[in-house]
Amino acid sequence: MRADASADREARQQSRKAGVISLNRSPLARKIITFNLLAILMLVAGVLFLNPFRDSLVFQREAGLVAEAELVANVFEAQLAQAPDARLGQGLDAEATISALDLIGPAEVFVFDTEGEILGTSRGLPRHSLKVAGHKRDGRATLLTDLLDRVWMAVARLLEKGGETNAESETQRLANLLVERALDGGTHVETNLVKNGSTVFAVATPIMDGAEVIGAVALTSGAGEIDELVRAEREQVLQMFVIAIVTSVGLSLVLASTIANPLADLAAAAEIGRDRNARTMSPGRVRIPDLSARPDEIGRLSSALRGMVGALYDRIDANEQFAADVAHEIKNPLASLRSAVGSLRFVKKEEQRDKLLDVIDHDVRRLDRLVSDISNASRLDSELVKEEEESFNLLGMLTNIGDYLGRDADSKGIDFITDLPDEPIVIDGLESRLAQVFVNLITNAISFCEEGDAIRLWARRRDNRVLVVVEDTGPGIPDSALTKIFNRFYSERPEGQFGNNSGLGLAISKQIVEAHGGVIWAENIKPTEADPTSEPLGARFVVGLPV
Repeated sequence: MRADASADREARQQSRKAGVISLNRSPLARKIITFNLLAILMLVAGVLFLNPFRDSLVFQREAGLVAEAELVANVFEAQLAQAPDARLGQGLDAEATISALDLIGPAEVFVFDTEGEILGTSRGLPRHSLKVAGHKRDGRATLLTDLLDRVWMAVARLLEKGGETNAESETQRLANLLVERALDGGTHVETNLVKNGSTVFAVATPIMDGAEVIGAVALTSGAGEIDELVRAEREQVLQMFVIAIVTSVGLSLVLASTIANPLADLAAAAEIGRDRNARTMSPGRVRIPDLSARPDEIGRLSSALRGMVGALYDRIDANEQFAADVAHEIKNPLASLRSAVGSLRFVKKEEQRDKLLDVIDHDVRRLDRLVSDISNASRLDSELVKEEEESFNLLGMLTNIGDYLGRDADSKGIDFITDLPDEPIVIDGLESRLAQVFVNLITNAISFCEEGDAIRLWARRRDNRVLVVVEDTGPGIPDSALTKIFNRFYSERPEGQFGNNSGLGLAISKQIVEAHGGVIWAENIKPTEADPTSEPLGARFVVGLPV
């Protein structure tokens, strides 16, 4: 009891330790958290990479710039229509026209002649802010996005070759590139990244005088204009990402505690049977935690381990009891042999010497029979597991046994009756082992019967089982022995048959039948409505086997 309590305390201590340091010592817990975080990282990376919100803004901004560029070109074309003699740059001042446009926002306007020279630009001109009721930019903080942008820019500067480039020169270069295409006819738009990582849009459209291209207008957006709009949305995604990480880690820890910790408890309980250096056994029995209330695989594992440990201890107890019984049974004939051998030295008469020699011979044969039966009983478990079951005709086997043992019964003046169905009954099992059972039952019946008695062997099928009965008209079984006759080394025989049996036959028969999923029991045969205290008419052994 004290050892079991110590084992329980050790198990509880290990369980508490596992709850605190499970992440450090549980690879399963780390895998759960890692895989959950990988899934979230892949999801967020996909959202940020695809970024459908940004793509929609880019398309809308490009369409807006195209419309603005065409409107500015229409202004110049309208002025040329009012002054037919004027030409772009000659009689038509591009700078004055641009100044009169009253531009709003960071967009830049460039006017080019057919040679690609700039005739006018909006750079340096005063700008007006758009004041519309209800139109207000979202001023939410973007701490996470700003931090990631700084990290990205720092890495970009380390990898970038060459010096820094002004964003204004980048936008003008992009405008010059598009004007060359626009002078060939048609409106062209392009989106590009300047070296500071900001996004720039550029549009160029020709200025027409009738069917003749006389110049071009180019519009460029402010650097990072779209990035500022996307920044707030990206910040929300990142904030959700942080919340998802915290939640995932928390849920992963809970999941790990419900999976890894119980498994660790089961493993620790199985290891408590040995000390820390695994050289000596602990006096306490292994106590597997009872987690059978859990409706999952861990509950099933706990139940299976508890059943396995219980069966193991039952087998150990049975082996210890068997060893004790064997020692007790061997001591009896050994004591008799010792006594006979000791007496043989002092006996003078030949008649007494012959009696002692008969005793010695009887005890030696008894020991030989006992050792053989013990050997068979000890090997029975492993042989029942190793041998392969096969289908066979049970009635054919019983017929052969009846024919063989029937002659033995007839030689002793005992009637042997068989009552077996005509139709075969096929079962799965070990035919030789089941034959051993019925041979043992019939030979027992023969040994208890006298001349004039009868033995009956019959079988009947009942649904999914078959009953095989061996009954005789012998002295029957004492009521006190009905619950003991299947115990090892128990024998209830007449004085003349003492020592002729080991008391293992019925125990072995019971073990074989139960290994086949069957049952065996014994009862006395009594007349109908007889006095319960009346003498039995004989004994009956019933074997039930699954079909």
